[in-house]
Amino acid sequence: MSSNEIRPFRIDVPQADIDDLNDRLARTRWGRQLPGDGWDRGVPVEFMKELAEYWRTGFDWRAQEARFNEFPQFVTEIDGYDVHFLHVRSDDPDALPVLLAHGWPNSFVEFAEVIRPLTERGFHVVVPGVPGMGFSDAPRDTGWNAARIAGMWTELMSRLGYDRYGVEGGDFGAYVAPEMAKIAPERVAGVYIISGLGFPTEQDVPDMLPEEKAQYDLMQQWAGSEVLDHHHVNRIAPQTFGYGWDDSPTAALAWMAHKFNDFATGSFDAIDRDLFLANASLYWFTRSFGTSAWSYYNKGKDMSWPEGQKDVPSGTYSGAPGIRRLAERTNEIVHWGEGNPGTHHFVMMEEPAAVAADMRAFFDLT
Repeated sequence: MSSNEIRPFRIDVPQADIDDLNDRLARTRWGRQLPGDGWDRGVPVEFMKELAEYWRTGFDWRAQEARFNEFPQFVTEIDGYDVHFLHVRSDDPDALPVLLAHGWPNSFVEFAEVIRPLTERGFHVVVPGVPGMGFSDAPRDTGWNAARIAGMWTELMSRLGYDRYGVEGGDFGAYVAPEMAKIAPERVAGVYIISGLGFPTEQDVPDMLPEEKAQYDLMQQWAGSEVLDHHHVNRIAPQTFGYGWDDSPTAALAWMAHKFNDFATGSFDAIDRDLFLANASLYWFTRSFGTSAWSYYNKGKDMSWPEGQKDVPSGTYSGAPGIRRLAERTNEIVHWGEGNPGTHHFVMMEEPAAVAADMRAFFDLT
């Protein structure tokens, strides 16, 4: 068998795994609600009880599985690792291929709602699964980074026969997408970032305008001591916390619910509950909660925002909290989204039609 072979893939979670999940949920040993208001001490007990019960009795994994299996899926070996990916072609013969790079704690599920709107707007869509998340093999060694993933995705696009394509990234994908442009600038038409370019740092404060300082203060609040620092947890002790995440679906669900609530600038309910639970289920069935942490512990203690690149044009769906003049220091910005709808870090799960339209507007400029 050639290592370049592309093999069809179909999701088929064993029924025994689904039954085991439901049995574990039913046997949850609940702790007491701590004093405080709302989410002050973490995910509220009553919220968790209702969400876990819905996961057990109301959520239909088989329906989600059938929905995902409507997308053509494949596996191919790159650098010794099996990579799972979706490859959905447009009916438009002049469609531009675009690779969507997801982040943490997400998977191809992040793009389930946006794939069809993108194909209808003239894109072939490729969605690879980051190693350690979902059905892609987990890293077996340390030293992985965004550049290594970018190299794998560049090889994937070559293997699919695409000589020119666009790339999109959000969250960890905002680091990966620019690296793809650096590797093959002659092939990448443009880099589209959901947000994450031009993030201000403490060094920029003295020269900030008042409105820019307000953006900086908002970022400091979002990333400050009032937010559960997943960077620290995933960097320092994913093995320790992984025992709970892999053994207790309620513990895993609480971890993911807490982070999705943190990532929301509106509310947890900005994203469809079944879509959220489909992603949580995928992590549970593939035991990805611990293996997905590598991008944090391999990064080390230094937390830096994505800088982008100047090899090809860049655009964003949401400029803020980034500042355009700062982004232009390290990027050729041709599209800076302002006023686009959405209240969530994972806006593709919330506003897929708006994102598809804005992506089309950007790539029409490249």
